[in-house]
Amino acid sequence: MNDKGEDMDVDCDIIQTGQSKSPSKLLNKNVPWIEKFRPQTFSDIIGNEDLVSRLEVFSKNGNTPNIIIAGPPGVGKTTTILCLARVLLGPAMKEAVLELNASNDRGIETVRNKIKMFAQQKVTLPPGRHKIVILDEADSMTDGAQQALRRTMEIYSSTTRFALACNNSEKIIEPIQSRCAMLRYEKLKDHQILAKIMEICDKEKFSYTDDGLEAIVFTAQGDMRQALNNLQSTVNGFNHVSSENVFKVCDEPHPLLVKEMLMHCVAVDIHKAYQILAHLWKLGYAAEDIIGNIFKVCKNLNIDENIKLEFLKEIGLTHLKVVKGINSLLTLSGLLAKLCTAANK
Repeated sequence: MNDKGEDMDVDCDIIQTGQSKSPSKLLNKNVPWIEKFRPQTFSDIIGNEDLVSRLEVFSKNGNTPNIIIAGPPGVGKTTTILCLARVLLGPAMKEAVLELNASNDRGIETVRNKIKMFAQQKVTLPPGRHKIVILDEADSMTDGAQQALRRTMEIYSSTTRFALACNNSEKIIEPIQSRCAMLRYEKLKDHQILAKIMEICDKEKFSYTDDGLEAIVFTAQGDMRQALNNLQSTVNGFNHVSSENVFKVCDEPHPLLVKEMLMHCVAVDIHKAYQILAHLWKLGYAAEDIIGNIFKVCKNLNIDENIKLEFLKEIGLTHLKVVKGINSLLTLSGLLAKLCTAANK
């Protein structure tokens, strides 16, 4: 009995140690890269250097104003605010920061209950520091909630600062805009995204090709979050980053095919251009996907500038039709005819 009991104890120990080690390994493996590689300090943030340096000055002085950061998705708006809070508050950040996503908490009750109660709480902070309320997707808030927020910002200005991140600043009411310092972020440059994903490739130690990294940058279109998601999906699916694998994961019309189609239009060969369009259509791509990639590829096409401007004009008009619901193969075929006509002039 003792021998068996000892064997059972040993087995239990083995099982327990196995259970205690494996979850942490799984957690590290399964962390999304957008969180794993999220910048923790101002120096880690890529792009919009002038605006980030202004916030760094605010953080050193301590007396930070209310701020609105507006810009497209995936350029580091929320990350910048979190870095600011980390520098200003240090260890007290957990108690002194309220982070809300206005896509969910968008009504007037959120302002009256959560934000107002947080602003009333007493928290011990270093001299000259304030509690911070972070409102992500602030342009989703209702007008009533924004009016209530304006009043709350006035009443608790001595203890609390507000940091709003939004895609479209026009949807935030003027009284709130006038109470905040406005920072407008731009899309990230291709070379900035390329440098970051190359750094991640070296850290994670997986194989890649140059055209694979170019494909990641192409699909991202200035959105770092999209770039990291596409990179991780490609690595998890194929363990190798090549353009073919990237476009399989992202399921977009291949830009080389689209480029070939546009070059046929430049050469005024509508028959060959239509063959490629029909091939993309048979693959099941929606008109929105095709017209979107035609625009992306055309922007970087090495052709006469006058022809390119005419192409972009016709692509924009066709895109408008597609968005309105006229998304047939005939609409896209008409675009090819107009592009050939424009090139022939």
